[in-house]
Formats: sequence, C-alpha cells, structure tokens
Amino acid sequence: MHRRHFLGLAGAGALGAGRIQLDDRFDQISHLIETKMAEYRVTGVAFGLSKNGVSERRGFGITNIDNPQPVTPDTVFAIASISKTVVGTALMRLHDQGRIDVEAPVRQYLPDFRVGDAAATEDVRIWHLMTHTPGWEGQLGTPDRGPETLANFIETLEDLPQLARPGEVWSYNNAGWGVAGRVLEAVTDSTIGEALHDLVFEPLDLDRAFSRTGEAMSYRFAAPHSQRGGRTVVNRPFQLPANTPAGGCAMSVENLLRFAEFHLGDGTTPSGERLLTRASLEAMRTPRIQKNSSTDEMGLGWHLRTLGGVRTAQHGGTLSGHSLHVQLVPERNL
Repeated sequence: MHRRHFLGLAGAGALGAGRIQLDDRFDQISHLIETKMAEYRVTGVAFGLSKNGVSERRGFGITNIDNPQPVTPDTVFAIASISKTVVGTALMRLHDQGRIDVEAPVRQYLPDFRVGDAAATEDVRIWHLMTHTPGWEGQLGTPDRGPETLANFIETLEDLPQLARPGEVWSYNNAGWGVAGRVLEAVTDSTIGEALHDLVFEPLDLDRAFSRTGEAMSYRFAAPHSQRGGRTVVNRPFQLPANTPAGGCAMSVENLLRFAEFHLGDGTTPSGERLLTRASLEAMRTPRIQKNSSTDEMGLGWHLRTLGGVRTAQHGGTLSGHSLHVQLVPERNL
C-alpha cells in the first residue's frame, strides 16, 4: 500500500540566506517532489522550507480523489506522531511556569497512576515519558471516550508489565505519551485539546492546528488514500487517533512551518510574548539517551541525528495513508 499524502518541512545545508538562493533551491526541490509524486502515485503533498527567517511553502496535487481540491499551504493534514513535539512544547511551558518539573515522578501529578511493577510506578519520571524510556510496552491502543479518553487509558495500565527499568532502554512508546498527556490534563484541569490550544496553538497563532477530527475536517483537509487493485481510493473511515498526545493532532504546512520556526528561535512569539525560555528550547534538543544500536539520540520530544557533522532535530509520523516529517537544523537556522 502506497502512502498517499505527504507533508514535510526540510532543507539543504547549501542554502544561502537570501531570497534568490532560497527560491532557486525551493524550485529544485519542488521539481523533485512533482517527479516523485508521479513515480509513486502520490495524491497530494504540502512542503515548506525556512532559512534565516526567509520561508516558502507550496501545495501539490489534490486533497481527495473523490472531491478534488488543490492542496494549498493552508490545507490541513493529520500530523500523526509530530503531535508529540506539540505536547512536549506544552509540557515545557508548564515546566517554565513552575507547574511541572520534568525531572519529577509521574505520581507527583497523577497520585493514582500505577503499572504492574511497583518500583517503576514510583520511579518513572516525566522525562522518561518524553524520551520513550518508561520501560513498559508502548504500542497500546485506546478507545475514544471523549474528554475521559486519557483518564480511562491510565486505568488500563495498572497491570502493564515492566520490560526495562525507567530511563535504561529507548523503545518507541506511544503509551508513555498518553500518560504525559494525562499529566497535562491534570495540571491544567482541562482536556488535552484545551491544554494544547491554550498552551501552544493560540499563543503561536496557529489557526489551522487542531486535536479533534470534526474541527480539523471542517477546513480543507487532505484525505488519506491508498492503492487497491490498481486504483487510488480514499481510506474510510478516518479519525484522528484517540491518544491525542501520541499522534492525534492535525495542522497545515503553513502552521507547522511557523511552529518549527518558533523552535529555531529564542522562545518568544512573533508578537514578543515569552512562550519558552531559551534553556527549555535547548533542553528539548539536548540528548538524554542514545537509541539502541544506533548513533541517534533522543531529546525531550525531538529525535536527534548528526548528519555530516551537523546536529539535526526531527520528528516524523505515518497514519492511515499520511506520511509526515519535520526537520530542524538549529546551527544553520534551517
């Protein structure tokens, strides 16, 4: 099955700072996108690039084979696991406000939380959740129970066996991010959607960023597609994952580019509001653990990789025919 929609933010180190160089390189990448769309029969793509504050974004193809509209920079895509970087940003905002300490135990904020191992129940820290190192099984689903989804999910973990001590082993862990989202809810006394809106979407003026399916799909939305019997079809039904912190957000490439530019900045919004301290921004991109059998490392929400001697921070995601990627190169403001 081919992935049918792609949203990405990326660049190349040879980019210059000026508009002409950006336009030239952006056009080269755009031509490559169009070539690969034809080769792999991709329905629609949104792409954006920013270098030294100069940015471009462009849409390619259509949103839905059954109701075709052009993909534009404002078209909303499910961003899947890139949602974790949004949740990480919200957690770090609360950390800066003194309402959460990412070094503190989860039970400091969720007194009734527990997993099968009593020691792990007491020892697991917020940062373990943010780095995929809580040590328990991570690929757990959860039914959609509306505002009670994450509270109910926490209750299902009571007998979850421990596979490694917290902080010892990296293993991709959606369940840990579900717990992190429940911490957000408890500390802010709100739903996960309200917390993300108040802590991230609204202050960054992200007007095409959502955590509810019904709201996201009321805007121009990139439907998920696949190939079946040689035909391109829409994947139905479609719903953003109920575990919102692990992968349930949606966003346009224009908004995702704005979010990425914030993470390349000094922690203030374009209006000058202090959203994060520079120390917290850098902490999210500071290695906490090396990934298993790899030179890649993990920060607080961002996956870290050194390419050609240059440190990058990135996150990807896949969901029901969507393929997503965002990559930061802080030392090149890219």
